[in-house]
Amino acid sequence: MTDLSSALQIAAPEVTLAVGGLVLLMIGAFTGEKNTRLVSGLSVLLLVAATVLTVTGPLGQAFGGTYIADPLAVYGKAVIFLSAAVAIVLGDVWMHRNNMAKFEYPVLITLSSIGLGMMASSGDLISMYIGIEMSSLALYVLAAYRRDSLHASEAGLKYFVLGALSSGILLYGASLIYGFAGSMKFEEIAAFASNNPGPGLIFGMVFLIAGLAFKVSAAPFHMWTPDVYQGAPTPVVALFATAPKVAAMILIARVLIDGFNLAHFQWAQVVILISLISFAVGSFGGLLQKDIQRLLAYSSIINIGYALLGIAAGTQMGVQAMLMFMTLYVVDQLGFFAILLSLSRNGRPIRSISDLAGLKQERPVTAIALTILALSSVGIPPLSGFWGKYYVFGAAADAGYWMAGAAGLVASVVAAFYYLRIIKVMWFDAAETEVKTDKAPVVPQWVGWAAAAFAFPVLLVALTWLEPLTKAAAAGVGVG
Repeated sequence: MTDLSSALQIAAPEVTLAVGGLVLLMIGAFTGEKNTRLVSGLSVLLLVAATVLTVTGPLGQAFGGTYIADPLAVYGKAVIFLSAAVAIVLGDVWMHRNNMAKFEYPVLITLSSIGLGMMASSGDLISMYIGIEMSSLALYVLAAYRRDSLHASEAGLKYFVLGALSSGILLYGASLIYGFAGSMKFEEIAAFASNNPGPGLIFGMVFLIAGLAFKVSAAPFHMWTPDVYQGAPTPVVALFATAPKVAAMILIARVLIDGFNLAHFQWAQVVILISLISFAVGSFGGLLQKDIQRLLAYSSIINIGYALLGIAAGTQMGVQAMLMFMTLYVVDQLGFFAILLSLSRNGRPIRSISDLAGLKQERPVTAIALTILALSSVGIPPLSGFWGKYYVFGAAADAGYWMAGAAGLVASVVAAFYYLRIIKVMWFDAAETEVKTDKAPVVPQWVGWAAAAFAFPVLLVALTWLEPLTKAAAAGVGVG
């Protein structure tokens, strides 16, 4: 009983979310849609409570080593839970504004966060798979949230079918690894791989990487991303672009560096190849896009390529660079989507880049904030995007992968074109005289402004507290 009690204390964030999520589901089911705002508010408080329990809770292993609470998991889950809470706040405003408010939205995000937290704390292949599926099942439903929309239904179906395919690939790789290593635990797999780095184990590892690459929408496993980003509601896309990607990147770092550290040369080649393909697809694929959310899908592909470059280094510096990049990326993305959620014309959400024409006259502060976030995504110094790439490229060069870093710089230059096009439309194109921008909801507008304000003086922030936090989190990974 003592062991169970200590295990539940270590896993308190996920346990709290599970119990609270079920209570919220019952509240919503019995009270109906009239208490949607109440359920949303309680969901946000639940995620904040889970964040507090994560930061203040005990470290250690639970349930026979299948669940790990270490500095990496603590840092990752704090980012995951807080970004999920912001997604609920943004979604609640947007859903009410578009007559789509339902209590299922915050409940699904809360339940998905349980799986995302498990992904960050996975200690073996089974807990890894359970965490992925727990989060994915809720995300499939969220992708098709607009049941009256053909695009949303198509997005949900594509995400589900391709997600099932990736799960099969992931399971096949895990079964191969278990068959050769004789264990599911990452630390025991690492011990076996150090003495028996045979082709069978490497083959299973490649399949595992392919399955995980789907979860972060890395090319060439990105097929679902543009369609899902275009078809899903904007607040759902804001969630897709942040919390699940952080969880999956931490999981990839834990699997590869904890489980296959001594086979670094083999898996680093695969990760770098995926990173290079992501650079090409993300940079050139976004050039012809006119839909903002579809453009942001290609932007996410190229940014995942940068994060994977940090993991490919296989060093503590590389893991820290990945954490720095993903944290700054999440802030930029939440700000970008918050501004999109605050804009509409004649009651219609802004979806096309051309809809931003004339924003400087109608919303000058919002136009400045969106300009800062777009320039940050490009990587213009001294904005946050520049420092994220600075850490990643530094880690890659330090590990000897400077050619891959150079390819990332070229891709960043190409991708600058579609971000500069957004800025050009906002500041230099004339708006249609008969179409005016509607009054902005307060919460999304302030979230967007706050993200832009964070992106601008981020050098000071990074040097004072973000860099030490990511360094401490990276030290928890079993790097060689």
